[in-house]
Amino acid sequence: MSLDERIEDLQCQGLKIIQNKKLYTFTSDSVVLANYAKTKAKDVVVEIGAGSGVISILLQAKNKLNKIYAFEIQPQMQDLCEKNIKLNNLQDKIVLIRDDVNNFKQHIAPASVDVIVSNPPYFKKTDFKQDRVKQIAKEEVCLTAEQLVAVAGKMLKDGGAFWCCFPAERSCELISLCQNNALAVKEMFFTENGKGEVKLFVCKAVKNGKFGTKVLPNLITNETNGNYLEKLHTKNIK
Repeated sequence: MSLDERIEDLQCQGLKIIQNKKLYTFTSDSVVLANYAKTKAKDVVVEIGAGSGVISILLQAKNKLNKIYAFEIQPQMQDLCEKNIKLNNLQDKIVLIRDDVNNFKQHIAPASVDVIVSNPPYFKKTDFKQDRVKQIAKEEVCLTAEQLVAVAGKMLKDGGAFWCCFPAERSCELISLCQNNALAVKEMFFTENGKGEVKLFVCKAVKNGKFGTKVLPNLITNETNGNYLEKLHTKNIK
C-alpha cells in the first residue's frame, strides 16, 4: 500500500476497502445504492463505473452473487478496484472489465443482463480545473447521463432492472431518459441529510416494464451534525 492509501471497514461480513485520498473516494451514495439494489445469486449483474469496487463488493456479499461484471474506465481506479477485489478474496466473483462501458458489446452480449447498478458522474462537464481522476468520476467527461441510460437499455433483458442514483435536482432528467430507452421507473425515493435538505434520487427502472411507480419514503442519511447514520452501513433498505 502507498502512503496515500488507507483500509476501511465496510461493516458488512468482515469486508474491507482500500481508499486512496489522492483519487476519488466513495460516499454514502454508494452504500445507499448497494443496500437498495436487489439481485438473485444466478443473475447476470453489471456495475457501470465501479471506481474502488465498493458497490460490487457489497452487492456480492449481500446477495451471494455468482458473478458480477464491473466496468471501470480509469486506469488508476481500475488498479484500486483490483486491489479491493483481491483484498476480499472475490477474484472468482467479481470480473473487472478495464474498458469504456460504451464498448460493452466487446465483453457482454446485448439484451443478456438481468441487473445493472450505477453510481455515475453526477455533474455536467465544467471548465473548472481539478484533478483529472476526480473530474472523470464526478463530471460527464467520459460518460454522459444519455450514454449511461442508452447503454443500460441495450444491455438489459426484457424485465431486467436498472438501479441508479443521481442528484435530486436532475431526477426529472433521469426519468425522461429512462422513458426514452424503454426503461420504466418502477420504484424511487429521495435521500435527505439531517437538516431536511433533499440530496439524492434513487430509482429502479425495468426494461419494457409496465406503467406505475412506487414512491418510497425519503431516507435520512445523516445526523443533524452531518455524521452518517450507522444504519446505512449495517441494514438493507426495505
